[in-house]
Amino acid sequence: MRASAFLPALVLALTSFGTTCSASTLKPPVLPLIVRNPYLSTWLQDAREAPWSRWPIFYTGSSIGFGIMVGVPETGTVYPLLGRPHDSLSRSGSEYNLSFPTYIGSKYDASVTNLTYQIPGPEDESAELTLSFLSPITPTSTLRQSIPAAYLTAYVTGNFDINLYIDLNGEWVSGDRGSRIDWSLERTEIDHGEYLKTWTWKREEEQILTEWADHAEWGSLRFTGPGDVHHESGVSAELRKHFAKNGNLNNRIDKNYRRIMEEEPVFAFSKSFKLAKNESDKASSESVTFTIAHVRDPVVQYASARGLTLMRPLWKSWFLTEDKLTRFHWQDFKHASALAQNYSDQLAIDAYRSGSDSYVDIVALSARQTMGATDFSGTVENPILFLKEISSNGNCQTIDVIFPAFPFFLYTNPRWLGYLLEPHLEHMLSGQYPNKYAMHDLGYHYPNLTGHADGRDEYMPVEECGDILIMGLALVNSLSYSSEETAQSVWSTLGSEESVSALSNPDLSAFHLTSLETREEIWGLDNKFGGALGHKQAQKWLSRSYRIWKQWTGYLVEFSLEPENQLCTDDFAGWLALQTNLALKGIIGIRAMSQLAEVMGEDSDAKHYRNISETYIAKWEEYGISRDGSHAKLAYDWYGSWTTLYSLYADAVLCFHPEAEDHSNAALPALIPSRHFGDQKPLKPGKGSSLNLIPTHIYQQQSDWYHAVMQKYGLPLDSRHLYTKSDWEFEAAAVSSNRTRTEILQRVSRWLNETEVDRPLTDLYKTEEDGGFPGPDFFARPVVGAHFAFLTLERACGGKAMEGLKGLK
Repeated sequence: MRASAFLPALVLALTSFGTTCSASTLKPPVLPLIVRNPYLSTWLQDAREAPWSRWPIFYTGSSIGFGIMVGVPETGTVYPLLGRPHDSLSRSGSEYNLSFPTYIGSKYDASVTNLTYQIPGPEDESAELTLSFLSPITPTSTLRQSIPAAYLTAYVTGNFDINLYIDLNGEWVSGDRGSRIDWSLERTEIDHGEYLKTWTWKREEEQILTEWADHAEWGSLRFTGPGDVHHESGVSAELRKHFAKNGNLNNRIDKNYRRIMEEEPVFAFSKSFKLAKNESDKASSESVTFTIAHVRDPVVQYASARGLTLMRPLWKSWFLTEDKLTRFHWQDFKHASALAQNYSDQLAIDAYRSGSDSYVDIVALSARQTMGATDFSGTVENPILFLKEISSNGNCQTIDVIFPAFPFFLYTNPRWLGYLLEPHLEHMLSGQYPNKYAMHDLGYHYPNLTGHADGRDEYMPVEECGDILIMGLALVNSLSYSSEETAQSVWSTLGSEESVSALSNPDLSAFHLTSLETREEIWGLDNKFGGALGHKQAQKWLSRSYRIWKQWTGYLVEFSLEPENQLCTDDFAGWLALQTNLALKGIIGIRAMSQLAEVMGEDSDAKHYRNISETYIAKWEEYGISRDGSHAKLAYDWYGSWTTLYSLYADAVLCFHPEAEDHSNAALPALIPSRHFGDQKPLKPGKGSSLNLIPTHIYQQQSDWYHAVMQKYGLPLDSRHLYTKSDWEFEAAAVSSNRTRTEILQRVSRWLNETEVDRPLTDLYKTEEDGGFPGPDFFARPVVGAHFAFLTLERACGGKAMEGLKGLK
């Protein structure tokens, strides 16, 4: 995508966005509807069936009251479209008939899910209606991405009148159905004398920073529509029956505040589409847009450098009140949808070139899920992005969960990766964590990022040090490019260059948002990220934290070559010593530090860590590869085992494998004596002429091995079990031969089409049998950002990262 192509894409989006979502090849069992953060996360369950077969769900699987119906006044017939509001209606009666529309099907892209129906009318006519759910991903506008709200638009085309009904209930604001809630209706004036209607409801007694069954027990739900819609709150069954009989609502407010399921209160809008007025044979088209926002302040509490801090949402940097936020968001629909489609269109092009139609669908499904685990916070001077681990547990800012997600952020907007790393850097630089290695997470349960002052977080020291060093260098590398073609993210290249004065301002973070721009008449766009001043931005970012990067590297120097008994990111598999893939990650982390030191002009450090990594990699190959040289072992001392060596991806994406073939077949001399299990000391490297850290034959043997052990639904994680992690499958596939890459992609695609897993996209599943959960049950996790591994690798190293893999057969 060129910057010059930006305007045509906008024009297309502004004129026809609601129906431009391209055809989807894969049919997953669950689809995203309204997905913005860990607490605004609503999904369509049984997505292969009619959308009225079940209520939509929160990501945990609990139901969410979200009902949509239409009525055709000329026939007196009511049709359910979403959820089960028709359970409140009789199948037939004297005042209305209940029937079912023809469901045409779903389409989705990175930001949109469209559900399309045919609505029967009089005289064998039918109308087409599409419910379009937009949770926009806008890499060029962090401001818009920070807004905790999504859109629902109904598009109708036909020759007869249709009435639309939508209601939401209290389950959007509490996981406890016994919670008492209160509500109100607000009217907000907008331009030209028009106004908006907004339903607002919340717990009567909010429990700040508390969850119940993963739902937030504080904050309010804001459901907004245009001023010409009818409104009503009241008992769910009564409102639905009234609509079925009359085709509208009474503009009344039930003020009997009560529990969520006590005479279930719902908050409804109705809209009449007058399509029959058209006297020509041509069908008329109309639409209506609603917004759904879940507003929380504070967002989290965080053990920052100044102590435990209540963190406000980032959107408050631009909108002082919820009313102003709501008004902007509703009026911004055209711009938000255009920016989102621009991203989705380019993603589809890139994914098709990289993989197939199936890969287009996989990354599209993964995008909203990745962002759906995050909350933007901080200020424009120092933005922060918080992350909840989701489902595996409720940990906050887990480094080894951010790590598999980072390919998505590198492709989409690398500065967001910087915002994810910032809370760890600030917290650990402040001395609140006692251990020398990087901490696992910033708190046991979201939204309470209270740290681990006792140092007793989950024990993954090599994992976390390796992960954060790899991500740190990946972020730094993304800042350096000379043109759009060589940028890690094409969206980083849009906008004005960073100002020199801002770089020298100590009160601004390296990735601040004080310089938002207006381009093509769209306000609130990010300026350029990296480029000509990228090296200076990188230095500014690294300068205040350089000592802690060295501290983590020192731990890896001592303990990564022969990792003691500990967990890795795949902690469900249990503790294990001498893990081959884990050791490789640590060694790559050491090499990453060499590059970070080089950026900072610390030549002595750069040489030191490079020598250690080259020495260690020779011994790693001796320890970790099977005796016949066919594959990597799961652990050095576990003969007959094998593992997915997904740490190779980090080697390639960090540009440590620039050559397709190694130019020296001479083995590096064994400078470390016999294998020992005590403290390790850095030694001088051997002398080889290859520029590659890891020899090409390691890539080749792993690619061949994956082909040999492939199962029905993909590549198992290792030799212990017939289950897999889809994040690591895609990273392994990205650095494999075309044959192996294609096999993995095809088998994951088959799994996605056949699995009956009834939760948002899981990353842990059986590779045989029914492809279900192996236990534990993982779902809706942001680690699916790793599905972007192909795309990120292809743009890494100035677009040359894949050249080092051309020799794979």
